[in-house]
Amino acid sequence: MANVVVVGSQWGDEGKGKIVDWLSERADVVVRFQGGHNAGHTLVVDGKVYKLSLLPSGVVRGGKLSVIGNGVVFDPHAFVAEMEKIAEQGIAIQPDRLKIAENTALILSLHRELDGFREDAASNSGTKIGTTRRGIGPAYEDKVGRRAVRLMDLADPETLPAKVDRLLSHHNPLRRGLGHPEVAHAAIMQELTSVADKVLPYMDRVWKVLDDARRSGKRILFEGAQGTLLDIDHGTYPFVTSSNTVAGQAAGGSGVGPGVVGYVLGITKAYTTRVGEGPFPTEQKNEIGEFLGTRGHEFGVVTGRKRRCGWFDAVLVRQAVAVNGIKGIALTKLDVLDGLDEIKVCTGYMLDGEAIDYLPASQGAQARVEPVYETLEGWKATTRGARSWNDLPAQAVKYVRYIEELIGAPVALLSTSPERDDTILVTDPFQD
Repeated sequence: MANVVVVGSQWGDEGKGKIVDWLSERADVVVRFQGGHNAGHTLVVDGKVYKLSLLPSGVVRGGKLSVIGNGVVFDPHAFVAEMEKIAEQGIAIQPDRLKIAENTALILSLHRELDGFREDAASNSGTKIGTTRRGIGPAYEDKVGRRAVRLMDLADPETLPAKVDRLLSHHNPLRRGLGHPEVAHAAIMQELTSVADKVLPYMDRVWKVLDDARRSGKRILFEGAQGTLLDIDHGTYPFVTSSNTVAGQAAGGSGVGPGVVGYVLGITKAYTTRVGEGPFPTEQKNEIGEFLGTRGHEFGVVTGRKRRCGWFDAVLVRQAVAVNGIKGIALTKLDVLDGLDEIKVCTGYMLDGEAIDYLPASQGAQARVEPVYETLEGWKATTRGARSWNDLPAQAVKYVRYIEELIGAPVALLSTSPERDDTILVTDPFQD
């Protein structure tokens, strides 16, 4: 039996929500290990649609333990709002079914404001990153700068004021320099104390919770947010998120040893999308891009932003397979390609006249790479709702097999619609 890590192998938005939900039925514990409420998952369960941004996907499954690990930056007010929203849908989550790491860093209003100030300034200078303005980056900065307020601090009223003072000693000069008013100490204290009683019941020593679960033979599902190409180290820097999104972060971001991580499943869309600014070698700013975006309903779960769309990029996914140690992929949205006369796949790049088989780390080089395409015959029959290989058109099977060959990883699951049962299982990651 293997514990499973789910990661995005592109720029996020690969359809992790459905796959994580599908796997969570087989898991005992579901863990979020990085990011914040800047990413979202859409789950469809028994006809009901749940849109989650901070809560682990396991919360919609009765009898599962959900965990928010220390690698997450945690907005307590966003958490309360999301808990209230999901309660309106009939899911009330008690503290015995949800644990939040005591040492997770908090996102405060001043982080959200700073995020917005910087994006506004960058828009004027043409250097915008395209963040969600939810304070994720500034919160991680404070964590690394050793001035963050952490969840456990809300339970210690004697030391909390000094921690807020330390935080403001950094933020207020920064705000003045950006031409914005300072934040009052009393305002931050009120912001924290007003929410403490609502979040502290869920606080726990997550590392101990997970160690106990492991020792008792529980199956653990580690749920990543965003995608590999948004990783702070391995992504298209600086157009990335502010955390490590790769599979290796599952251990550090939840408090388990690397040996606990077993099967790494890479979620991979049958084409490519990204949200926000930054390089995108296979982007199609034409009728193909519009077709993919319209057919695939390519809008962000959290922000509603329209996604940029393009052909499948095997170079990027092959690199993600290597960086994450991906054993198998879950290929999603194959049905979006139904009806195309031909389908292109990027098999390599040209950079300044030289053929390369990787994405260069340099921002300038990333902007200059040109995709090399192989053209495959499309299919007219539908793949939507297929639940076995025999239900797929021959050309669709050929397309999937070609992708496997190019990226060096087999398809473990194939998703043919947003419905959780429209899934072809090849390899059960928990049985690897």
